[in-house]
Amino acid sequence: MARYTGPRVRISRRFGVPIFGPSKYLERRNYGPGVHGPKSRRKHTDYALGLIEKQKLRYYYGLLERQFRGVYERALKRRGVTGETMLQILETRLDNVVFHLGFSNTRAGARQMVTHGHVKVNGRKVNIASYSLKVNDVVEIRESNVSRQLATKNLELATSRAVPDWLSLNKDGFKGTVMRIPTRDEIQPIANEQAVVEFYSR
Repeated sequence: MARYTGPRVRISRRFGVPIFGPSKYLERRNYGPGVHGPKSRRKHTDYALGLIEKQKLRYYYGLLERQFRGVYERALKRRGVTGETMLQILETRLDNVVFHLGFSNTRAGARQMVTHGHVKVNGRKVNIASYSLKVNDVVEIRESNVSRQLATKNLELATSRAVPDWLSLNKDGFKGTVMRIPTRDEIQPIANEQAVVEFYSR
């Protein structure tokens, strides 16, 4: 599957937020990339602001444009606030839940774990990163030595990262359960989802 493999700090500097996680380089140079970065005072149109918010979320969750628009269209068909529903769909993707449980230290790494067949859902192997999880679904690392060693290494590195309240983790069993669908406050989005909805509804 195609994915973004370019310079990550450059993307974070462009949007002014640590999209791919904390970066000391971003802290030192908290302005846009390029020679005109520190001096840039260009005003953005409403369209540009919506595009920026959309791109933030897209890079954050590691989706291509077509995939991201598909998430928006799914959210549009459901009851409730479209922006919040869109965030809930993104948060309950299998790769994102694997990341939140600490089985991987990055969303890109979680996506790779899923596509390489290291993850099971409700006892069955699932290798689709975008697989949508429901309440009471159990995410588990396969019993193979390679899978468990990889998960163990990542769990040790992820001790400083708290597991969200809407998930339950059993470290010894290499299992996690979706207890409920997260609220917007629990998601704490990196971008303004309402601006994204307005961008697509033009």
